[in-house]
Amino acid sequence: MSTRSPGVRRLMQEARELSQPTDMYIARPLEDNLFEWHFTIRGPPDSPYEGGLYHGRIILPDVYPHKPPNFVMLTPNGRFETNTKICLSISSYHPETWLPSWSIGTALVALIAFFSTPGKGAVGSLECSDQQRRKLAQDSLKWTCSTCGCKMSEVHEELKDAAGKKPCAELPPTNPDAEEESNTVSESEPTPNIAPPPEPVVETPSPPVSQFRGSVQQEVQETNNSSTVAILIFFFTALFFGLAYRRLISIQ
Repeated sequence: MSTRSPGVRRLMQEARELSQPTDMYIARPLEDNLFEWHFTIRGPPDSPYEGGLYHGRIILPDVYPHKPPNFVMLTPNGRFETNTKICLSISSYHPETWLPSWSIGTALVALIAFFSTPGKGAVGSLECSDQQRRKLAQDSLKWTCSTCGCKMSEVHEELKDAAGKKPCAELPPTNPDAEEESNTVSESEPTPNIAPPPEPVVETPSPPVSQFRGSVQQEVQETNNSSTVAILIFFFTALFFGLAYRRLISIQ
């Protein structure tokens, strides 16, 4: 495996960035295969999956990030089939909606959001009752991966520690009506645009009332001074012409 490959360099960078778990997911490559990652995600809050931990695989193409990965869930969850590539707008089923600027972390946040959307018969989706899903969420904490040996009980502690260090990640809003165009073949949701945070509005402090009062007084004073000067000019001008007129009359 050549480190000159753009895909390898990108994955090595992401592996460094994700070496510590977040409060919502943990993801690491296999020791012998950089193009296969195992992840564990929290069930989305305020849903039947809340409190559950769900383990799965990410299978990345050689040309990653120019093409999307595949996702395979391993933990029974009631939303997606296990050991089956699931069809999402962030997976290889829909390369037209994938953006190379997205990362494994971005995809996992989107995957968590997909849990709360209806499957509608899409590839790799399941329909279960909320009661079944809650039961599977409880059972998921006892689950262990036979491939990487990851134990959900231990991951639970890692995620708990990460949650105590920083605020919980915000999940993107989902639109169940827009997630899927075909109710038999695919499960595709329009990819949400992540808008940059708005520019902070800097409010200019208003000058104090005393400043306005002083400005008005200054303008009045300047106006009075100007008026006084004008009156004096008019007075002396009239006086000059009056004296000149009287002198002219006396001469005649």
